[in-house]
Amino acid sequence: MIRPVLVLAASEFQEGLRNRWVVSAVLLLATLAFSLALLGSSPIGETRASTLNVTTVSLASLSVYLIPLIALMLTYDSIIGERERGTLLLLLTYPITRGQVILGKFLGHFAIIALALVIGYGTTGIYLATTGDTLPIDWVLFLSMLSTSLMLGSVFLGAGYLISVCVSSRATAAGIAISTWLFVVVIYDLLLLGVVLVDSEHSISADMFSLILLFNPADVYRLFNLAGSEAASLVSGSLGTLDSSMLSTGVLITALALWIALPLLSSIWVFKRLEL
Repeated sequence: MIRPVLVLAASEFQEGLRNRWVVSAVLLLATLAFSLALLGSSPIGETRASTLNVTTVSLASLSVYLIPLIALMLTYDSIIGERERGTLLLLLTYPITRGQVILGKFLGHFAIIALALVIGYGTTGIYLATTGDTLPIDWVLFLSMLSTSLMLGSVFLGAGYLISVCVSSRATAAGIAISTWLFVVVIYDLLLLGVVLVDSEHSISADMFSLILLFNPADVYRLFNLAGSEAASLVSGSLGTLDSSMLSTGVLITALALWIALPLLSSIWVFKRLEL
């Protein structure tokens, strides 16, 4: 059962490595990450935060915009593109189910994002380790940011497959993918800010506000990496840690995991019922 999934994943990974856009994304991540590391190591005054902590928060702020976009661009035409080229019917003639097709593509694209993050952010971490003093807790925060960045990318991989199985053309899929990215990382928070500003009677409680934030995976990622620890809060300027609220780190990780499963399982469900 697992062999067809792994074969398809390897094929998607190899195809991705030949894609100039993927290579450009890796180089972009590496360049921006290294630039942020250099800026974070510049002496700008006394601070209790290490250079690695400053860079980790900066990379988290960068990732919330770039990782979802990269994931959506990898997957928005993964199904509809093969339908238009006529290769999807050929693929399904092999002993592989539609669910295995989605899972195989997911593993292959996940490996591409993991490679991009390891090269882009890993080299930056190595540079900082050789040029400055770091503590074990600093590396815990860095690895937490790296892990949740992979989770954030997985969320939008699933979203890309869901878009791809629900549309009838690549152009439509591209438009919906860009609109999804724009809404999740920009417009959602602007709308939420507008609601809070006009809520003169304070009808939105703190718990309700926290619950609303959980409906956006980008906000979940932001909260975990920018306010999920004392060191991160110190660097990012947030109001403190989340340990005393309903948005604990455990809740945030669980929410990200659910956000990974929801679009991925939905795309499999829709794809199984799609008439080709």
